[in-house]
Amino acid sequence: MDYTVDLDKKQFESIEGILSEELIELGVRCVLLIDLAGNIIVNLDDGDLEHDIYSLAALAAGNFGAVSAMAKIVGEEDFSLLFHKGESESIHFSKIDDELLLVTIFGKDVSLGFLRLKVTEATKKIKEIL
Repeated sequence: MDYTVDLDKKQFESIEGILSEELIELGVRCVLLIDLAGNIIVNLDDGDLEHDIYSLAALAAGNFGAVSAMAKIVGEEDFSLLFHKGESESIHFSKIDDELLLVTIFGKDVSLGFLRLKVTEATKKIKEIL
């Protein structure tokens, strides 16, 4: 399913609102909703982001695809979330459904546990919209 075509303006704005409220206001630096081909559907940030989000989205989709293949090798259908911790920034990936991936970039000031809770809440709300 191609969500970039199927999302109407109201759905798109609702998803943006959820991601802004649940994640950007929490202190997340950037949140991307992408498809598994790496196309950006929603992009929100805190205004200070200087990353190449297009390359990031493509690499995130590739990374998630590689990890999904590893999951199958070890007998899992999929790993629904990934986390990469850096010195100053970290990246959290969460699969929304078979087509969509939520990518968040956050700093040390955001707790991973709280982020995971807020991502779960946002994911549930997004699924209701879709």
